[in-house]
Amino acid sequence: MRQISNTLVEVKYTTTAHKIIAVVSLLVLSSVQFFLLYNTYELKNDHYYLRELGIINTDYTAAIRNDKIIPGGQRILDGYIYRNMQELERLYHEDTPGFNLLKQKLCDSAFTSLRKASNIDSILQGIIKKHNLHRQLEYALLVESIDIAFQSNKYVSLYNKREKYDRIDPAIQHPYGIRIDGTLQDISGNNLATFLAVTSPMDHSYGASFSLHVDIINRRLAILKLMMPTFLLSLVSIAIVVLLFFITFRNWLRQKKLSEMKSDFINSITHEFNTPLSAIIVANKTMQNEKIISNKESIRPLTEVVQRQTERLRTLINQVLEITTMNKIPLQKEEQSIHRLLEEILLDYRLRLSGVNANFCLQKHAVRDNVMLDKFWFTTIFLNLFDNAIKYNTRMDKQIAVTTDADRKGITITVKDNGIGMPPEIRKHAFDKFYRDMKNNNGQVKGLGLGLFYVKQAVDAHGWKIELFSTEGEGSTFIISIP
Repeated sequence: MRQISNTLVEVKYTTTAHKIIAVVSLLVLSSVQFFLLYNTYELKNDHYYLRELGIINTDYTAAIRNDKIIPGGQRILDGYIYRNMQELERLYHEDTPGFNLLKQKLCDSAFTSLRKASNIDSILQGIIKKHNLHRQLEYALLVESIDIAFQSNKYVSLYNKREKYDRIDPAIQHPYGIRIDGTLQDISGNNLATFLAVTSPMDHSYGASFSLHVDIINRRLAILKLMMPTFLLSLVSIAIVVLLFFITFRNWLRQKKLSEMKSDFINSITHEFNTPLSAIIVANKTMQNEKIISNKESIRPLTEVVQRQTERLRTLINQVLEITTMNKIPLQKEEQSIHRLLEEILLDYRLRLSGVNANFCLQKHAVRDNVMLDKFWFTTIFLNLFDNAIKYNTRMDKQIAVTTDADRKGITITVKDNGIGMPPEIRKHAFDKFYRDMKNNNGQVKGLGLGLFYVKQAVDAHGWKIELFSTEGEGSTFIISIP
């Protein structure tokens, strides 16, 4: 029993270890797939340039030729900067805090005026209409820097996107510049249509750099649509791997279970064979004793022992042979009365019981009980059911009720006992070959685990149906339906 417990623990440990390895492997595989998909997305995002950017760049540049930022933008900037040029130069040399304050106020006013005067939306709509562009586009027009030169090519910064300014409206300040117009949020080099830096080599001039970013609406969704075949292929590959593993793991469990049941069968059959053989050997040695030989009356009991144990050994051999031949034996069906057969089976079975307090009850409710069946296998079905009802019953008063019923669909035979019953995990394997309930058995019930297997095979061979209902501690009920 200790060996069986150790085997069960080892099997449970091995199965758990395989499950853990499987889950970890699946997580690793999924992580690798996710990493590859993410890198593919980033790669496509980096290389996903709109062919329309070249058209927009050409037409936008033409629209602001000899201008800045927007049509009329240079006039706006000139008005603010040249009007304050002398004061900016004085403060720059004499009062640095005053210079910083004035440049922020000047830039804030200039940016506000540019935002109010912006007509980029109409320019882009004109470009889309002119070139019959079908994409839904969004854009962002940004001022990245404004510099002033009091002396030729010696620029002083009025605004730079890398700095934060207290006197400029924070709502329009962004890490990528001052937003003059547009709603595009994802600013990057991938959607840059135009970048211009306009400067002048003259004294008391200024320069400005600005950019126009254009992209389709829902860029991420568009890229994901492009990746959909790759994404689906990845999912399918993972699903196939999981399915193959599941099938392999299930088959492995079945093979493992079958191997364990075969090992149990070999151990059981070895014990079952050794018992009668040992008795025959002891009886044979006893009969060789001269004192026993001279007394003929002493030989007869020994020969009866040999006869009984020989019959037992032959029965065991036949059971082993039937394991491989049972499915091939043709049924020899004859019309029989179920009630008469059940009475005969119960009579013979009661005679076999000695020292067992068992009460059998046969209730014949079926009006028509004649059925085409094989008498031998019909008897085998109920002898095995009765054996199980007696063996797996720890009560002093064992009750077995056999009931027949009939309706339009056919005849049902119910065998109900008050034994130890079966939990769900035992019940679902009850008809398996070599399967034995080692948990509730505790080594007290001997056998090969073939009784209910024979029952199921015989029922199936007849084309009948058998159902098992059982509750642990309350007994089991077998219902055989004969159409």
